[in-house]
Amino acid sequence: MNMAQLGIIIVIICYLTLVLMAGAAGAGPLTDQVKQKVDKALNILGDQSLKTPGMETKRRQLLRAIADEIFDWEEMAKRSLGIHWKDRTPEEKKEFTRLFADLLDRTYMEKIEKYSGEKISYDKESIDEKYGLLESKIFTKNDTEVAVNYWLINKNGTWWVYDVSVEGVSLIKNYRTQFYEILARSSYPELVKKLKSKEGLHLKPKEVTSS
Repeated sequence: MNMAQLGIIIVIICYLTLVLMAGAAGAGPLTDQVKQKVDKALNILGDQSLKTPGMETKRRQLLRAIADEIFDWEEMAKRSLGIHWKDRTPEEKKEFTRLFADLLDRTYMEKIEKYSGEKISYDKESIDEKYGLLESKIFTKNDTEVAVNYWLINKNGTWWVYDVSVEGVSLIKNYRTQFYEILARSSYPELVKKLKSKEGLHLKPKEVTSS
């Protein structure tokens, strides 16, 4: 799979993570929990008034707001930073969570607007106490089949996505590997500096090779 194809998939992962599952027959509580938010995302993407010149900022703000309702940014940030999370102060944890969310936003927002109706097969939903898993397959425009799994956690009755795997490659583990590499040769302040800069755009899920 080339980076262009992967980019489209990650777009779906990062902002429309459950869009195409929302209307699936036999949907369970995981899908039902996010259906309303996902419908809002589809409405925004289909709103012609938001595609007119000068509406780009508002459109992206609306999409980001929906992403904030679906993704547990703090859980994702914590897992991506791994063992280094415990050494951070409450203020540092809050800042890193914001930076991690912004990293995904800056990296993928342009691509989300190129979404063109990729199809998905809803396969299986399972729950083990407060954790849930949604298994699916996305079919790209060239009929490539890609396995995508969504990992969720239940907090106070609400299901939040905290990781996504594409063809077995975890989004969070991928970022954690890159963060660890940076921390091994520099420092936490340097990692934060990188995330705040344009250089942070180079930190993104690496290419997935299809068989």
